[in-house]
Amino acid sequence: MTLLRRTLLATTLATPALAQTTRYPERPIEIIVGFTAGGGTDLDARSYGRALEQKLGGTVVITNRPGAGGELALGAVARARPDGHTLGTTNYPGLLTIPIERQAQFRLDDFAPIANLVTDPSAITAHADSPYRSLQDVVDRAKAAPDSITYASPGIGTDDHLQLVLLQQAAGIRLTHVAFQGDPQLRTAVLGRQVDLMGLNLGAVTAAPQGFRILVQAAASRSRFGPAVPTLTELGYPVTMASERGLVAPVGTPPAILARLREVTEEIARDPEFIRALESRFTEPAYEPGEAWFARLRREEADYRGLWQRTPWVQRG
Repeated sequence: MTLLRRTLLATTLATPALAQTTRYPERPIEIIVGFTAGGGTDLDARSYGRALEQKLGGTVVITNRPGAGGELALGAVARARPDGHTLGTTNYPGLLTIPIERQAQFRLDDFAPIANLVTDPSAITAHADSPYRSLQDVVDRAKAAPDSITYASPGIGTDDHLQLVLLQQAAGIRLTHVAFQGDPQLRTAVLGRQVDLMGLNLGAVTAAPQGFRILVQAAASRSRFGPAVPTLTELGYPVTMASERGLVAPVGTPPAILARLREVTEEIARDPEFIRALESRFTEPAYEPGEAWFARLRREEADYRGLWQRTPWVQRG
């Protein structure tokens, strides 16, 4: 075969892949969210989706698949065709803890990371008229009557649930955990006095505080969005916990498409309008590039496996 023929053949074979890349997206991009509409993860995804439409010139559809602390949605993403048209939101630590605590529908290695975008510390909140006016009130009651206080979270293994697991361990108390599917249900349960407390991210409560009293936050230091709310650490309980929210694609997504998604996501994360949207919901922008993000998660996965050995949260949470 002559050099000219080999060159022509190579060009012909490369053209379809190149054309496919340049046409991306070929159809609407679906972002699957593991929690109900109206919650923090959903609202972040919708802000991102609107910006992604502007960057790529296509249509982005948000699909809510709540259940099992986000497992159903992540499982759907893991099984999706890896062509860049199905993405998923992730929630830390559930992305790591769900495969540790049970035979899950996904593993971390099922995903190609795009980027982390947001961090939002966990918090413990009561009804505004609750007799629990401080964390100490909760601890005193829980010690006097173990399991008498009900604590709601968005699901087993979520940051808001593990906040409870770690607090119980640190304070030597027991509360009764009740799992829901998302923020709106938690709010309704507390306002309707169906539960005593809820574990919900600080930003989500601060954005709509009517009827609630935030007792404590689990940030390493007081968040700028809740400067009057004490941290668990400063109250003597060495517990830090937050929800980190990012974007993934199924593993096997073509490198050129993945590179494009990472590029535009970095642009979105640095865009003042997107940052204002996050801050308007009292959540902290926390952009972290995909590969660096997953490298950190793999290191932290070992820590959660150690926690599981010491305090298996499904049984004791």
